[in-house]
Amino acid sequence: MAKKQKTFRPKPRKPRGFRDRSGAELLAEQEMLRRITAVYASYGFLPQETPAFEYTDALGKFLPDVDRPNQGVFSLQDDDEQWMSLRYDLTAPLARHVAEHYEALPKPFRRYQVGTVWRNEKPGPGRFREFTQCDADSVGAAAPHADAEAIMMLTDAVVAAGVEKKDFAVRISSRKIMSGLLASIGLDTEDGGQSGTVLRAMDKFDRLGAAGVKLLLGEGRKDESGDFTEGAKLSGDQADQVLAFMQAAGADNAKTLDAMAGLIGGSETGLAGIDELRGIAETLEAMGYADQAKIDPSVVRGLDYYTGPVFEAELTFAVTNDKGQEVQFGSIGSGGRYDDLVKRFKGVEVPAVGCSIGVSRLLSALEAKGQGADDTQKLIVVATPDRSRMADYFQIAARLREKFSGHNVAVDIAFGAANLGKQLKYADQRGAAAVIIQGEDERAKGEVTVKDLILGAKLSEEIESNEEWRSGQPAQVSVPEGDLEAAILKTLAFRD
Repeated sequence: MAKKQKTFRPKPRKPRGFRDRSGAELLAEQEMLRRITAVYASYGFLPQETPAFEYTDALGKFLPDVDRPNQGVFSLQDDDEQWMSLRYDLTAPLARHVAEHYEALPKPFRRYQVGTVWRNEKPGPGRFREFTQCDADSVGAAAPHADAEAIMMLTDAVVAAGVEKKDFAVRISSRKIMSGLLASIGLDTEDGGQSGTVLRAMDKFDRLGAAGVKLLLGEGRKDESGDFTEGAKLSGDQADQVLAFMQAAGADNAKTLDAMAGLIGGSETGLAGIDELRGIAETLEAMGYADQAKIDPSVVRGLDYYTGPVFEAELTFAVTNDKGQEVQFGSIGSGGRYDDLVKRFKGVEVPAVGCSIGVSRLLSALEAKGQGADDTQKLIVVATPDRSRMADYFQIAARLREKFSGHNVAVDIAFGAANLGKQLKYADQRGAAAVIIQGEDERAKGEVTVKDLILGAKLSEEIESNEEWRSGQPAQVSVPEGDLEAAILKTLAFRD
């Protein structure tokens, strides 16, 4: 007798760095996005969408190697054997769009976009491989005024998203000034080897401090696990100049810029960067943003396409990670100038600046701090104890939806189990505020029963006996059908 073949049943599981999301979390994200995009729109930016997939060579940094694209992106080959990649961010697709439609677009082209991006990188606390970004960019706008606007807009958007001003700061620097610093210590800024190692070391200043960065600028550093990172092999004097630059922050933006200028020598590129940041700082001062947005020499943006001012919105409070350790959450938004990005397609320089907010990361940070976005939507469930009267229950639901339109109230009908007890359990599972019940007895009297689940749950913790509970029934009231809307208003503490 032939052996019966076992049916394959895949294990339900997700890849690392990816999440299922639903309910309150998505409602919170939608509300956050509404607030952020309202700020972008108030500055005159219009919405845009681009495809999730782009040809890999259009992404700029991640070009195909011999057999397949570089690490960092999720890629596949099309049926014509061209490599395509899920977009790494929303800026590279924007550059492709501008180059493709350059003649028809107004200059500057000002757009915002909300979309999912994917990064094939190691996940960590609050860091996912799939997440939502919310960008705004001005293409065709020169420095420094468009850059100052982007910084102000980013600041306004983070505040609108629910972060208190005391809990974040926008830190500003410039890739031009970084280039001037590297040139002043004798490095070839066009050679990404040693210069890139120096910049990567500088980018770790917040985490490793001056001592750790100095090791990385020299021979190298061994971490706590024993892994050794090769250093930039700078001389002692070169390393000291880099560290002095990173610690050049003064009492205000003007003093910081003076100190930075004194450490980059006569570099023409570096001094041009200083002038741009002075223009930005003056605008921020005049508009009242100088306390929130600070020039910070230690900011080193990681993406290669930045060409001028760069900035990061960084949370300043600590959160607890999976190991129970308190850590700084770090950056939740960033931006900068990328005048060469469209040039890859057009062959001519097109000035551009933009900002981006990692919405998924920001939501995680607020949740970790206990400041998750308030889910203010109230749910009302209409019970269906008599399935022969479903049309009546639909009418009750329609009346309530019409009445509470604009009040962020949802009305659900209990279609599941016919048993009323199970319908009440369903309402509890949904987190409903109230249940509407009209069985045979209520209908005969021309009444409906409104059961306040939130008050009922609270009172059930306080009332010690069933007799005490039955004597009051404070969380359940029967009213004439015509008074249903008023009873719901009272239950939800709304005013008509």
